[in-house]
Amino acid sequence: MKLRNKWSAREIALMSIVAGLYVAVTWLVAPFAYGQIQLRLSEGFNHLAIFNKRYIIAVTIGVFIANLTSPLGIVDVIFGTLGTLVMTSLSYWATKKVDQIWMKLTISIVIDTIMMWSVAVEQYWIFKLPFWLSYGWLAAGELCSLVIGAILIYFLQKRIDLSI
Repeated sequence: MKLRNKWSAREIALMSIVAGLYVAVTWLVAPFAYGQIQLRLSEGFNHLAIFNKRYIIAVTIGVFIANLTSPLGIVDVIFGTLGTLVMTSLSYWATKKVDQIWMKLTISIVIDTIMMWSVAVEQYWIFKLPFWLSYGWLAAGELCSLVIGAILIYFLQKRIDLSI
Protein backbone atom coordinates (compact mmCIF):
# COMPACT_ATOMS: atom_id res chain seq x y z
CA MET A 1 0.00 0.00 0.00
CA LYS A 2 1.43 3.35 -1.07
CA LEU A 3 1.02 6.28 1.30
CA ARG A 4 0.38 9.72 -0.14
CA ASN A 5 2.45 12.56 1.26
CA LYS A 6 0.37 15.23 2.97
CA TRP A 7 2.05 17.97 0.93
CA SER A 8 3.38 17.91 -2.60
CA ALA A 9 6.91 19.00 -3.45
CA ARG A 10 5.42 22.25 -4.78
CA GLU A 11 3.62 22.94 -1.50
CA ILE A 12 6.73 22.21 0.55
CA ALA A 13 8.73 24.52 -1.71
CA LEU A 14 6.14 27.31 -1.30
CA MET A 15 6.13 26.84 2.47
CA SER A 16 9.93 26.94 2.56
CA ILE A 17 10.05 30.12 0.48
CA VAL A 18 7.54 31.88 2.74
CA ALA A 19 9.30 30.73 5.92
CA GLY A 20 12.65 31.85 4.50
CA LEU A 21 11.24 35.22 3.41
CA TYR A 22 9.74 35.75 6.86
CA VAL A 23 13.14 35.13 8.48
CA ALA A 24 15.03 37.25 5.94
CA VAL A 25 12.70 40.25 6.27
CA THR A 26 12.70 39.99 10.07
CA TRP A 27 16.47 39.88 10.27
CA LEU A 28 16.78 42.64 7.66
CA VAL A 29 14.92 45.01 9.99
CA ALA A 30 16.18 43.31 13.18
CA PRO A 31 16.71 46.50 15.20
CA PHE A 32 12.99 47.24 14.72
CA ALA A 33 11.71 43.63 14.78
CA TYR A 34 12.32 42.99 18.46
CA GLY A 35 11.73 44.97 21.62
CA GLN A 36 8.98 47.04 23.22
CA ILE A 37 8.35 49.00 20.03
CA GLN A 38 8.31 46.71 17.00
CA LEU A 39 7.88 47.22 13.31
CA ARG A 40 8.26 43.64 12.14
CA LEU A 41 7.41 44.05 8.47
CA SER A 42 7.53 40.29 8.00
CA GLU A 43 4.21 40.09 9.89
CA GLY A 44 2.60 41.00 6.57
CA PHE A 45 3.17 37.37 5.57
CA ASN A 46 0.54 36.41 8.17
CA HIS A 47 -2.08 37.40 5.58
CA LEU A 48 -1.11 34.45 3.41
CA ALA A 49 -2.98 32.20 5.86
CA ILE A 50 -6.30 33.55 4.56
CA PHE A 51 -5.56 32.01 1.16
CA ASN A 52 -4.30 28.55 2.10
CA LYS A 53 -3.74 26.79 5.42
CA ARG A 54 -0.26 25.64 4.36
CA TYR A 55 0.87 29.21 5.02
CA ILE A 56 -0.08 28.82 8.68
CA ILE A 57 2.73 26.30 8.97
CA ALA A 58 5.09 28.31 6.75
CA VAL A 59 4.75 31.55 8.73
CA THR A 60 4.91 29.66 12.05
CA ILE A 61 8.19 28.04 11.01
CA GLY A 62 9.50 31.44 9.91
CA VAL A 63 8.61 32.96 13.29
CA PHE A 64 10.25 30.05 15.12
CA ILE A 65 13.52 30.56 13.23
CA ALA A 66 13.42 34.38 13.44
CA ASN A 67 12.73 34.26 17.18
CA LEU A 68 15.86 32.20 17.80
CA THR A 69 17.66 35.57 17.89
CA SER A 70 15.01 37.34 20.00
CA PRO A 71 16.15 39.19 23.13
CA LEU A 72 13.30 37.38 24.92
CA GLY A 73 15.14 34.10 24.29
CA ILE A 74 13.47 30.72 24.47
CA VAL A 75 10.28 32.30 25.83
CA ASP A 76 9.76 34.10 22.51
CA VAL A 77 10.74 31.03 20.53
CA ILE A 78 8.02 29.02 22.28
CA PHE A 79 5.26 31.55 23.00
CA GLY A 80 5.85 33.83 20.01
CA THR A 81 5.69 30.82 17.73
CA LEU A 82 2.56 29.50 19.42
CA GLY A 83 0.98 32.96 19.23
CA THR A 84 1.60 33.04 15.49
CA LEU A 85 0.15 29.57 15.08
CA VAL A 86 -3.00 30.68 16.91
CA MET A 87 -3.39 34.05 15.15
CA THR A 88 -2.87 32.70 11.64
CA SER A 89 -5.20 29.77 12.36
CA LEU A 90 -7.86 32.16 13.66
CA SER A 91 -7.48 34.31 10.54
CA TYR A 92 -7.80 31.26 8.30
CA TRP A 93 -10.96 30.00 10.01
CA ALA A 94 -12.56 33.44 10.43
CA THR A 95 -12.20 34.23 6.71
CA LYS A 96 -13.03 30.83 5.30
CA LYS A 97 -16.53 31.84 4.14
CA VAL A 98 -15.68 35.46 3.26
CA ASP A 99 -15.48 36.18 -0.47
CA GLN A 100 -14.05 39.69 -0.71
CA ILE A 101 -10.26 39.78 -0.43
CA TRP A 102 -10.24 43.22 1.20
CA MET A 103 -12.61 41.93 3.91
CA LYS A 104 -10.43 38.86 4.51
CA LEU A 105 -7.38 41.09 4.85
CA THR A 106 -9.22 43.41 7.23
CA ILE A 107 -10.26 40.49 9.44
CA SER A 108 -6.68 39.25 9.44
CA ILE A 109 -5.42 42.71 10.44
CA VAL A 110 -7.87 42.91 13.35
CA ILE A 111 -7.16 39.40 14.66
CA ASP A 112 -3.37 39.70 14.40
CA THR A 113 -3.29 43.16 15.98
CA ILE A 114 -5.44 42.06 18.92
CA MET A 115 -3.29 38.96 19.39
CA MET A 116 -0.24 41.09 20.21
CA TRP A 117 -1.35 40.78 23.83
CA SER A 118 0.65 37.55 23.90
CA VAL A 119 3.92 39.36 23.13
CA ALA A 120 3.03 42.06 25.68
CA VAL A 121 2.66 39.31 28.29
CA GLU A 122 6.12 38.00 27.36
CA GLN A 123 7.63 41.47 27.75
CA TYR A 124 5.82 41.99 31.04
CA TRP A 125 7.05 38.65 32.34
CA ILE A 126 10.67 38.84 31.13
CA PHE A 127 11.49 42.56 31.10
CA LYS A 128 8.92 43.71 33.69
CA LEU A 129 7.60 46.26 31.18
CA PRO A 130 4.15 47.73 31.83
CA PHE A 131 1.64 45.46 30.09
CA TRP A 132 -0.75 48.06 28.65
CA LEU A 133 1.98 50.38 27.42
CA SER A 134 3.79 47.47 25.77
CA TYR A 135 0.56 46.19 24.28
CA GLY A 136 -0.23 49.62 22.84
CA TRP A 137 3.17 49.98 21.18
CA LEU A 138 3.19 46.39 19.95
CA ALA A 139 -0.34 46.65 18.55
CA ALA A 140 0.52 49.93 16.80
CA GLY A 141 3.61 48.43 15.18
CA GLU A 142 1.72 45.29 14.23
CA LEU A 143 -1.08 47.34 12.71
CA CYS A 144 1.40 49.30 10.57
CA SER A 145 3.17 46.13 9.42
CA LEU A 146 -0.12 44.39 8.66
CA VAL A 147 -1.55 47.30 6.68
CA ILE A 148 1.60 47.49 4.56
CA GLY A 149 1.51 43.70 4.13
CA ALA A 150 -2.20 43.75 3.25
CA ILE A 151 -1.65 46.30 0.50
CA LEU A 152 1.21 44.26 -0.97
CA ILE A 153 -0.66 40.94 -0.67
CA TYR A 154 -3.81 42.48 -2.18
CA PHE A 155 -1.97 43.46 -5.36
CA LEU A 156 0.11 40.26 -5.41
CA GLN A 157 -3.00 38.07 -5.30
CA LYS A 158 -4.33 39.88 -8.38
CA ARG A 159 -1.40 38.44 -10.35
CA ILE A 160 -0.82 35.15 -8.52
CA ASP A 161 -3.45 32.73 -7.23
CA LEU A 162 -2.26 32.32 -3.64
CA SER A 163 -4.93 29.75 -2.84
CA ILE A 164 -3.50 26.94 -4.97
